[in-house]
Amino acid sequence: MDKQGLLYPAETESYHVEPFMGAQFDPESLALTGIDPTHPFRFAIPEQQALHNIFLKINDLLVESGCQRAVLVGHNAWFDLAFIQAAIKRCHLHAVPFHSFTSFDTATLAAVSLGETVLARALRAAGISFDINKAHSAIYDAQKTAALFCYIVNQWHT
Repeated sequence: MDKQGLLYPAETESYHVEPFMGAQFDPESLALTGIDPTHPFRFAIPEQQALHNIFLKINDLLVESGCQRAVLVGHNAWFDLAFIQAAIKRCHLHAVPFHSFTSFDTATLAAVSLGETVLARALRAAGISFDINKAHSAIYDAQKTAALFCYIVNQWHT
């Protein structure tokens, strides 16, 4: 948040993650995303290490901002929160920075503020560029979701 109280996306933190034991992959999803979870040049790290690294970063930001819990922002956030909670359970983690049930869902916020629920359409309605060729990349979609969230929240300041 800047000095005027407007939100803006911060830096991106990302990791390629090794599949957990027993993970099942939907071939259609892999084809859509172009991900090969076994490719050696992904330089993937274990799920627990990725969560640990991200949680350290989030905890630093919580201390810096004076907050006690982070709130997940996602497009269909219930899915993302459930995904993260399942990974937390698999990794037996206890020091979790996220609020356990509160999240900000940009699909819902975009429906109310822009009349759109589909990410690409909501971004277009907000005047934010969207490259369909980059869609479904976790990093790209997260960055665009962050931009959309900031846009929607910032509209209440004007």
